[in-house]
Amino acid sequence: MKKTSIIPPYFIKILSRLVILTIVTTPFSYSQALSLTGIVDSVNSIWSEDKTIKVPNFMVVDINGKSHTDKSTKGKYLVVNFWATWCPPCLKEIPALVDFYEKNQDSVEIIGLDYEQANKSKIVSFTESFMVNYPIVLFNDINESQFSVFGEIIGMPTTYIYDPEGKLIKSHLGEIDTATLEQSIL
Repeated sequence: MKKTSIIPPYFIKILSRLVILTIVTTPFSYSQALSLTGIVDSVNSIWSEDKTIKVPNFMVVDINGKSHTDKSTKGKYLVVNFWATWCPPCLKEIPALVDFYEKNQDSVEIIGLDYEQANKSKIVSFTESFMVNYPIVLFNDINESQFSVFGEIIGMPTTYIYDPEGKLIKSHLGEIDTATLEQSIL
């Protein structure tokens, strides 16, 4: 019998990273006031400096049973979006992702990685209510090991954008909007 915890281990991992980030940034509060937005902007600027990262080898299966791999997405821009139903900024960015994908699906593939342990029927119902038109991948026994190949997730939502050759061109922590997607891809 598998022992389950009230708090999922991935949530503890994310929470511990946020605590560490808060501890690291606290000394700066004496010299200047830092907001959560300021911290997110700082992390995004640090990530944007590393342009040598390539899309990892991955294979995930979406809620419709379709497989997605680094090879099947080659030749298109790849947007990997880590999100969860309990995350307000994640919910706020979904309409932008839906709209962007609708207009650009010939040249862009968006894969939404639902980073929570959730029932498939709950997520199907949820994505239908938001009219999500891009593939959604559950954090389950099939896909769990693949979530970490993209790197450490220190907050939600987190979005990685790769060019058609597989080079990382943007890492974004926090809510992403259409303007940021367009600026990164178009």
